[in-house]
Amino acid sequence: MSKPEQNLSRTGVLLFNLGGPEKLDDVRPFLYNLFADPDIIRLPWRAMQRPLAWLISTQRYKKSQGYYKKIGGGSPLRRITDEQARSLESELAGRGIEARVYVGMRYWYPFIEEAMEQIERDRIEHLVVLPLYPQYSVSTTGSSLNRLNDILAANGRPALRTSVIRSWQDDPSYIAALAQSVSLELERFPDQAPARTHIVFSAHSVPVRYIEEGDPYLEQIEHTVRLVMDQLGRERPHHLSFQSKVGPVKWLQPSTDEMIRRLAREGASQLLLVPVSFVSEHIETLYELDILYRGVAEEVGLPHYRRVPALNCEPGFISALADMVERQISEK
Repeated sequence: MSKPEQNLSRTGVLLFNLGGPEKLDDVRPFLYNLFADPDIIRLPWRAMQRPLAWLISTQRYKKSQGYYKKIGGGSPLRRITDEQARSLESELAGRGIEARVYVGMRYWYPFIEEAMEQIERDRIEHLVVLPLYPQYSVSTTGSSLNRLNDILAANGRPALRTSVIRSWQDDPSYIAALAQSVSLELERFPDQAPARTHIVFSAHSVPVRYIEEGDPYLEQIEHTVRLVMDQLGRERPHHLSFQSKVGPVKWLQPSTDEMIRRLAREGASQLLLVPVSFVSEHIETLYELDILYRGVAEEVGLPHYRRVPALNCEPGFISALADMVERQISEK
């Protein structure tokens, strides 16, 4: 790809992510911020949003603290996202692209507001917005974009040009990086016959109503799975399941718990979990996949259970992010 010729000294990249409590005392306010978001819990009466968030966070925080204790007392998400930002900045610099990379979290520090304040101080003129969610959902990328747009509208920044990468579920470099990470983990099973290892892609679930109202999340998750399996070979048995359901409404099924139990009943002995909607280690990989679902596999007598690591700062993944940013800058 040819290098863009523009002066890029006023170019910035904003990475979106969820955020996470870095210590146990952060868990309750983090949960409050999460459930106070109307894109997470949709209520007909907005006046009830904050009282409900207070109630849920008060009821749930002690149990959640127990989960965080099991992964070291806090989420590593901020540290990893900061590392991704620095790695991306370095990768872009190696391509001759001068760009500052910022991190904006939706529900914990550094918030999107803080990132935008720094972007203002740095006098950025062109901002590439890159959510660290490969597949678009109104509850993840959509929520962060809504917050960003509110901030821009309030601050009146007509001089700031924004280029938004809404989703990248089919980006070739991303698919190649994910397929490579799956392939490396497949090599660790004792029986190397392709049909012997069941690959389970586990994605964060969302309410079914979101999909019925037009959220493209499920379609994009399925697209990612198809593309990865095209590279791995479709003779390998593979499945899609969902995790992290919260609340009584109908969510996408089957659950990852149900999938593990079903495959064990059907005689599977080798199972590989792939965190398909997550690109960074956090509570949903380190606790749910590594502890909770590993415990399910042990309970049902499934002897060989492995999990593909999140991509984090894997060079092929950082290169994929840089490819996306470079395309946006080239179109400037």
